[in-house]
Amino acid sequence: MSRIDCLVRTASAVLLLTAAYSAPAADDNPLREKALQLNSITGQTAIRGKVVELLDDKTETKKLIAEAVKIAKEDEQPFNYTGAFILARAAHALKENDNSLVFYKVCVDQAVKLKSGQKLVEVYDGLISLYMDTKKYDEAVKTCRQFLEIKGDERMEQIKPFVMEQMILALTQQKKYDEALQLTNKLVEVDEGGWYFLRLKGLVLRDQGKNGDALKVIEDAIGKIPDSKLKDEDKERYIEQLKYMSSGIHTDLDQIDKAAEILQELVKKHPKRATYYNDLGYIWADHDKNLDESEQLIRKALEIDREDRKEALEKGRIDAEDDKDNAAYLDSLAWVLFKKKNFAEAKKHLLEAIKSDEGQHVEIFDHLADVHMALGEKKEAVEVWKKALALENVSKRDEARKEDIKKKLAKEQGEK
Repeated sequence: MSRIDCLVRTASAVLLLTAAYSAPAADDNPLREKALQLNSITGQTAIRGKVVELLDDKTETKKLIAEAVKIAKEDEQPFNYTGAFILARAAHALKENDNSLVFYKVCVDQAVKLKSGQKLVEVYDGLISLYMDTKKYDEAVKTCRQFLEIKGDERMEQIKPFVMEQMILALTQQKKYDEALQLTNKLVEVDEGGWYFLRLKGLVLRDQGKNGDALKVIEDAIGKIPDSKLKDEDKERYIEQLKYMSSGIHTDLDQIDKAAEILQELVKKHPKRATYYNDLGYIWADHDKNLDESEQLIRKALEIDREDRKEALEKGRIDAEDDKDNAAYLDSLAWVLFKKKNFAEAKKHLLEAIKSDEGQHVEIFDHLADVHMALGEKKEAVEVWKKALALENVSKRDEARKEDIKKKLAKEQGEK
């Protein structure tokens, strides 16, 4: 008996929409009717279009999702795969993660029942992405393993290396580096002469703190891309992505001139890419180099980002509440102003940065505390450093920064 057949036998019973639901009475709950009508949508283009349509009215869609969750928990829930998938994707995009999970699980049951490899690929991709987005790495690894154990069609077999990639990234976040590297090396071996999984190996090594090894692997991957079967424009895009990654590794290795050289090349090639301006300005400022030029670069990054947001707002891709300056760019501007001893202005930008979720970062809080100290606000600095220590580490660099913060706190509190 195949893996799919086993799953079919153990899957929970999920009924398709019946005729009773296709013609609701006039006094039925309109949200219920609207949710059930999602079952009738057909075709990938129509499904994607419906998700986009739902996201255009977030307030009403949240109400719809709340009602649909109640329906999905009925003894004989009526959603088919399509209806559940549309709701799962919309809830995922709205960061209603628990509700999204409800519908993804319905999708799994339906995909198994239909014995559809394409649908299994689609829904497992969504589930894994959801778990990674919510940092539930144990669940992400478990879900990846479940998918890898399914004996499916050719499409499923083709996608398995990329599911393993997600599992490796989840293991890396759990700091299970030995297991992650063992799996990565298998992928590199199978893809002999390829570059894609070398890139993945570089990511794992960098997260492990082995920057020298990571840089060698990334540079090896860059060298292999020109001989790949990719289209020329794709080759160029991936080379740039890896060069950008290498600039960060050079920075971690304190090879600032080399990192700046790469970023200058990227700025010249992409004069409308805000992140390149910001990164170049920040690494110079952080190492007390070219402070005036650094400030200009970072302000340019903020300007480009505002232009991009304006366009996105006009096209409905973001809401007014999302139209705010990038916390990382505000931090960069504050830091160059700090280096130029404009402490009051630096403080203003940092206080703005920490208002957003993206601003809840160890480095940004450490910078704010340093500004408080420069202004003679020692009590405030201590409070901010303590908050910084409670924040989650995003990278290996954050661990080192927290050790520095502990030393600063010990020194300040010892003086008292």
